[in-house]
Amino acid sequence: MAVDGIVVSVTTGSNGAGVSVLKVSGYLDTTTASELETALYGLLDRESYRIVVDLSGVNYISSAGWGIFIGEIKRIRNHGGDLKLAGMVGDVHEVFQLLEFHSILEAFGTTAEAIDAFKSKSAG
Repeated sequence: MAVDGIVVSVTTGSNGAGVSVLKVSGYLDTTTASELETALYGLLDRESYRIVVDLSGVNYISSAGWGIFIGEIKRIRNHGGDLKLAGMVGDVHEVFQLLEFHSILEAFGTTAEAIDAFKSKSAG
C-alpha cells in the first residue's frame, strides 16, 4: 500500500515464528497514518497477533502514528500476541524514549532481533 509520504508492506508468517512484519517507509502523521492502520487492522482481522513493525525507513512519527501502536496493544496482548517495533533511528527512536513508550512496547535494533524475541518467548 502506498500514499504520498508512506509505503507499507506486509509479510505474513514466513519466518518460522508465525510473525507478521509490517515494513513502513516514509513518515507517519495524520495524513498517512491511515495506511498503517489499514495494514495493521488487516492483520488483526486475520487473527495475526504476532507483529513486528519495521520502522527503519521511517523518519518521523506524529502522535497519530504512535497512537495506532498504543491503541491496539491491549487487544493484541489479550489474544496472546504482541507488537514489537524494530529499526527505529534518529529522531524516531529519541521520541520513543522521551515519551517512555519503552515501558509499553518492546523495541529492537533489527527486524530479525524482534522476530527472535518471539521465537524465544515461544521456546521459553
